[in-house]
Amino acid sequence: MTAYESAKQEYRESGIDVEAALKVLAGIPVSVHCWQGDDVIGFDGADALSGGIQTTGNYPGRARNFEELKADIREAFSLMPGKKRLNLHASYAVLGADRGKVDRDGYTYRYFEPWVEFAKELGLDGIDFNPTFFGHPKMKDGLSLSSPDEETRRFWVEHGRRCMEIAAELGKAFGKPCLVNIWIPDGYKDVPADRLGPRLRLKKSLDEILEGYDGKWVIPAVESKVFGIGLESYTVGSNEFYQNYAAQKGICCLLDNGHYHPLEYVSDKIPALLAFYDKVALHVTRGVRWDSDHVVLLEDELKEIAKEIVRNDATEKVLIGLDYFDASINRISAWVTGQRAMQKALLYALLMPHEAMRKLQDEANFTELMVLGEEVKTLPFGAVWKEYLGRQGLSETYLPEIRKYENKVCKER
Repeated sequence: MTAYESAKQEYRESGIDVEAALKVLAGIPVSVHCWQGDDVIGFDGADALSGGIQTTGNYPGRARNFEELKADIREAFSLMPGKKRLNLHASYAVLGADRGKVDRDGYTYRYFEPWVEFAKELGLDGIDFNPTFFGHPKMKDGLSLSSPDEETRRFWVEHGRRCMEIAAELGKAFGKPCLVNIWIPDGYKDVPADRLGPRLRLKKSLDEILEGYDGKWVIPAVESKVFGIGLESYTVGSNEFYQNYAAQKGICCLLDNGHYHPLEYVSDKIPALLAFYDKVALHVTRGVRWDSDHVVLLEDELKEIAKEIVRNDATEKVLIGLDYFDASINRISAWVTGQRAMQKALLYALLMPHEAMRKLQDEANFTELMVLGEEVKTLPFGAVWKEYLGRQGLSETYLPEIRKYENKVCKER
């Protein structure tokens, strides 16, 4: 009997169908962010980050252009199991001599057609999209959609509107809706004199961006944050603001598990939102004391996030995306490690007796519930994970392949 067959039998004794779990896992798309490969620099002229975002480290081999980033993504995705989407920021528009150089308020679908061609080449499930409200000289006084300067606000509204149009075309290209996530870094370093005014301007801007969007192909989402570097005292797009705005407009809330107080858990927020929203979007990261965007690892909170997705039959309602960027380690390894961690967490959740545990909770059998919860922790998860990788044509070991690529490609940059 193989290790997998033995594991399957053990899980069966606990009432868990391993084959069914593997089938479900293979069909859950994870949207993988492009910006890990180049430290969130993009292609439209920014040479540094702004807006409370910081990438630390100077590991050699950063992708410097479209061709290099494509090559790195191709290598990373070849080592990732499961169904994948690609998550793009607008700052990754492919601006060339044959397309012309325009500013962000002039972006159209043609600047992203090369990404569509590439994603189809890789057999991806689709592309998700993000307007880029940072890393740009027209962030006047650190503000974009909430700026009191009307010229500045109009520039960023127009950028948002163009992004909604681009997203609709991205959705059509794959026959599946494109998630468009709106996050802005607007805020103040010190205590503001006016907290309401910026939020009313943001509300007006969002209304204008969302006017007439194509609901068949676009899923709009808004993403809150507690604070950023240089924006410690006040964030315009707070959790309360965006949740109320999303509820009023019937759009999606995006939960980034680095964007809350360290003792607030996104795993608890998911079922709270599922009680009211048809869809919930995620940016999965790993915060260390703050929104540090460390590479995702198989830690307790990631497991809890996956459990809430699975136990609530929400694998089609929760749109999973990754969002981290570490420049202190090999970037391709960062991509692969984080994506595999997300897949592991989902598999771990799929291999739990949720119905039996829910029944024990409803019957107030908390002793039995605790014991069962501990017992499932030592079931042979690793053998099932290895079987899943084998069915995907992959192995547990991926670093030697990445080192080979690093020596051949990245070190020549």
